[in-house]
Amino acid sequence: MDLIHQIARLPLFQGLERKHYEALAMILVDQVFKRAEDIFYEDDEGTGFYVVVSGRVKIFKLSADGKEQILHIFGPGEPFGEVAVFTGRRFPANAQAMEESRVFFFPRQEFINLIRKDPSLALNMLAVLSQRLRRFAIIIENLSLKEVPGRLAAHLLYLSEKENKATTLTLEISKNQLASLLGTIPETLSRILARMEKEKLIKSAGKKITILDRQRLEEIALGEKKLP
Repeated sequence: MDLIHQIARLPLFQGLERKHYEALAMILVDQVFKRAEDIFYEDDEGTGFYVVVSGRVKIFKLSADGKEQILHIFGPGEPFGEVAVFTGRRFPANAQAMEESRVFFFPRQEFINLIRKDPSLALNMLAVLSQRLRRFAIIIENLSLKEVPGRLAAHLLYLSEKENKATTLTLEISKNQLASLLGTIPETLSRILARMEKEKLIKSAGKKITILDRQRLEEIALGEKKLP
């Protein structure tokens, strides 16, 4: 598949004219990062933004004692580091490839020049970013207001919604990474998964999780009921 078609498949740029894709192809930098290779560090100059083509990238912060807190995990088609385009500020967190990952890098100044010539380039980007802001608000609410069982229930339901309300889910990250994403520790996550399984809310088999009682899971996610 040539570069033009690959750009056209990205949700960020769908629906544009071929001339737009040709212009984007002229400025992008096609990069491949190995597993555990750093893409950028917190406080690095925000020289542009990235879009995942294949693989997965985690965005994370490190505490003073070196503890990692995963903020987001992005997969194919998802942009990251885009704050640099609109603010010109430094990156607010670290980015690292979780597996071998191919990403497109769009330099800030060149991309801004394209938008100035044709503002329609930014319309899809604004739509995608507005959806992300909504997701960020939910994450903040979960971490600040919900107990860990509610956070886990909400995350499982979110994964299910992404797969058109699929009943069986495959966790694409380790349980240690999932614990970090949910703001807890692996031991606590394991206990909660075991309790959910005992209550017949879910069935867990390795990285496969099957939702058995969606209604009760939703009630726990919303804080209407607590996990026994």
